[in-house]
Amino acid sequence: MTTNRRALIGVAGALTLVLSATGLSPAAVAQDEHAATQEALNQYQAVGGPGAAVYAGDADSAWTLTAGTARFGQQQPITANDHFRHGSQTKTFTAAVIMQLVDEGLIALDTPIETYLPGVVTGNYDGNVITTRQLLLHTSGMVRDVRDAQQAPDGTYELAELVRSAMDEPPQGATGEGVHYSNVNYLVLALLIEQVTGDSIGDAVTERIIEPLGLEGTSFPAWGDRALRAPFVPGYAIVRIPPLVFWTETTTSVELSIWAGSAGMESTLEDSATFFRALLDGDVVSESALAEMRDSVPYLNGYGMGLGLNERELSCGGTAWFKHGALGTGHTSVTAATDDGRFASLVTNTFVTSEVATTRADAVLDAALCD
Repeated sequence: MTTNRRALIGVAGALTLVLSATGLSPAAVAQDEHAATQEALNQYQAVGGPGAAVYAGDADSAWTLTAGTARFGQQQPITANDHFRHGSQTKTFTAAVIMQLVDEGLIALDTPIETYLPGVVTGNYDGNVITTRQLLLHTSGMVRDVRDAQQAPDGTYELAELVRSAMDEPPQGATGEGVHYSNVNYLVLALLIEQVTGDSIGDAVTERIIEPLGLEGTSFPAWGDRALRAPFVPGYAIVRIPPLVFWTETTTSVELSIWAGSAGMESTLEDSATFFRALLDGDVVSESALAEMRDSVPYLNGYGMGLGLNERELSCGGTAWFKHGALGTGHTSVTAATDDGRFASLVTNTFVTSEVATTRADAVLDAALCD
């Protein structure tokens, strides 16, 4: 972080803590008890947005640490109940709905997608070869992103049009040969959910996951609705006009329908943790379906890639199951949980996916889960 940026933000590093007449505030207590996590969070915020926060704990307790500010130019910590855009954490919700449909016998993981969506996966891709598992695992070889989809008259995007527009794009690799991360995979999966259930992807996720788990801070946006519910974390992009460095708000800059089942959901740190804990506890899909989700293959940065989940080893032993998310609205997040009930959910209020930022985000999770 540059000196100019620090001066303009005015709230770099750990948020100034206020002492009450009865002693330290809860935030001060948490910071004191979780010093290693606070330091990791400070280091992450230094390459992130104006602010960052981590919500963590185990089956018996939870705590929140903050750094910087939720709103540029103010001194306002991000809280565990502030809304933000989930980015690719949405994929884990989509994957969970797919696995529920597998549990119900409506989808088979290794059946070609042509069986369920005839004539949809065509062009440079073969729907008679690509399977639901390969879409979930990012081994279909499909292009990463939609590039030239046509907007509807109201400025939104139809899911079928998004998928259609991607079929003439060159593949990233051969089907079944290696992991090639693709948002298009999860657009096809969203279309599959709509075909099998008769519901929109948003309604399916809401009725099958959000409502049963009581995730009151989580929602799937209606197409054309870019606003976050209050309280929310504004998203920012950094703007450099030498010698000045400042932030510009980007919270509503993205038409979310273009991300559909891959990245557009709204949630909170607390809800994100609740969902991941419920998933690992077997409250979302069956034991056999969860085992399929956790059947991972090697991926970047020492991660394992599963079906809508990633895995990594913790410094204190054991495995964290997690998913990163980032969106041009100015939100970057990641949530992780372990089989023994530990959890950590992290957010910063800018789009930041550099290797340094990702490494520091992982360090926050590791510190929080091992605390």
